Amino acid sequence: MIHLDDVHYAYPDGRSALDGVSLRIAAGERVAILGPNGAGKTTLALHLNGLLTPRAGSVSIAGTPINRRSLAAVRRRVGMLFQDPDDQLFSSTVADDVAFGPFNAGVRGDELDHRVAAALMSVGAHDLVDRAPHHLSYGQKQRVALAGILVLEPDVIVLDEPTSMLDPAARRDLVDLLGRLDTTLVVITHDLPLALQACDRVIVLDAGRIVADGPPREVFADDDLLARHRLELPWGFDRGLLRR
Repeated sequence: MIHLDDVHYAYPDGRSALDGVSLRIAAGERVAILGPNGAGKTTLALHLNGLLTPRAGSVSIAGTPINRRSLAAVRRRVGMLFQDPDDQLFSSTVADDVAFGPFNAGVRGDELDHRVAAALMSVGAHDLVDRAPHHLSYGQKQRVALAGILVLEPDVIVLDEPTSMLDPAARRDLVDLLGRLDTTLVVITHDLPLALQACDRVIVLDAGRIVADGPPREVFADDDLLARHRLELPWGFDRGLLRR
């Protein structure tokens, strides 16, 4: 589903963010991308739907290289949930916000209403349909933003630090929701327990390079690896969970 081949990217100031990243993610995989601040995680995520393009190397989605000609089609297949949902919500009501994508793709009438209702129901936000997005709590905004992605029926969903501003109850709701999704998931996060709960593969990125790739329990049991790349399990974490 996702193929990066020797991807390099540097920002205009010359700072290298990705340094020869190659990886494949199969359809249906649930992958967490971990690493310290400045590792290149968000830069990598922005390459997955063409918000950034590599200076060298290539990115393909389901066999389609991302380029100017394919950009619109790729963005229909890859939905991205930004760290701050206020970057995605702009309409006067929740219903209008969720309907925006399919409406602009030509969906109308009963089909549009059904898809909006189904997307909101799937994230537990059906009761917010007539609310103004800017009056919602952070967790509610995040669910509405995710509904706006799901309504487009993407093949891939990329989530950038989805738990960074959630309270414990909202975090638990998100984990439950991610467990119900049947799309390919790429989760950019510092939240190691989230990766353990929601993903079946972990990729550790540091200084723009992949330094580890494997099952969460295997990667998290390597204390030296975590220490070298400034990753920590939370205080009080039951390490027995890594042996199950």
